[in-house]
Amino acid sequence: MSSIEQIDKSALPRHVAIVMDGNGRWAKSRGKDRIFGHTEGINSVRAVVEAARELGLSYLTLYVFSTENWNRPQKEVNALMRLMMETIDRETGDLIKNGVRGLVVGDLDRLDKDIQDKIQQFMQNTAQGKELNLVLALSYSSRWEILEAVKSIAKSLSEGKINEQDLDENYFSKYLCTANVPDPDLLIRTGGEIRISNFMLWQAAYAELYFTETAWPEFRKEAFFKAIIEYQSRERRFGKTSEQLTKEEIE
Repeated sequence: MSSIEQIDKSALPRHVAIVMDGNGRWAKSRGKDRIFGHTEGINSVRAVVEAARELGLSYLTLYVFSTENWNRPQKEVNALMRLMMETIDRETGDLIKNGVRGLVVGDLDRLDKDIQDKIQQFMQNTAQGKELNLVLALSYSSRWEILEAVKSIAKSLSEGKINEQDLDENYFSKYLCTANVPDPDLLIRTGGEIRISNFMLWQAAYAELYFTETAWPEFRKEAFFKAIIEYQSRERRFGKTSEQLTKEEIE
C-alpha cells in the first residue's frame, strides 16, 4: 500500500507549514555550491504543492526567506532573490491552471521595487484559485510580525480607535500579516535541525511538530505523505484530557 492510500482524507490538517531547510548542506555534501541546493529545492516545492492538491489541503505555507537570511553573503541573497523571481515566472501558469491561490507575507518593504511589483502581480494573477492557498513567507520572521502587530495596536489605542477591553487573542491575531490564514495544524521542518527558527511562533502554539533528517531537496511527495500519516497518529487535545475528547466524540 502506498503512503497516500494510508491517509485518512476525513482527518486532514487544514493548514501545513514547512521550514524548508537543508538546501545548502545537501549541496555541499555533494561538492556543489549552496545555490545548487536551492535550485534543486524548487523541484521539492513543486512536488509538495502537487501533493497538497492531491490530498485536498486548504493551506500550505512555505518559509522561503527569513529576515535573518538578509545576513547571509550578498551573493547568496542576490541568487536566492533571482531564483525566486524566475520560479514565480515559470510556475505561475501552472498554479493558475491548477487552482492555486498565491499569498506572500512578510516585511516586503525590504525587497527591491521590481521584486515587490512582481509579487503583487503574482498574487493578483492567482487570486481566483480555489483549490489550494499557497502562502510564501518571504522576508518574514515571527518576532518581526508580532512586534509590528504590537506597534499597530499601540497606535490604535493611542488614537482611541480601540479600547483595551477589546484586546484578546483573536483580536490580536487580526493584526498579524497572517490574519486571514488559519493557524497551522502541522509544522514540518526538514534538514535535521530541531527548532522552528522564528517561524509562526504565535500561530504554531498548538501545531503538531514534525522534524525529519531528510534535506529539503530530497523531500518529495512520499516524505510529505509520511508526515501527514504521522500527524494523523497523534491525539490533539488542546489542553483537554483524552477522556474529555472521547466523551465529546460520543455526544
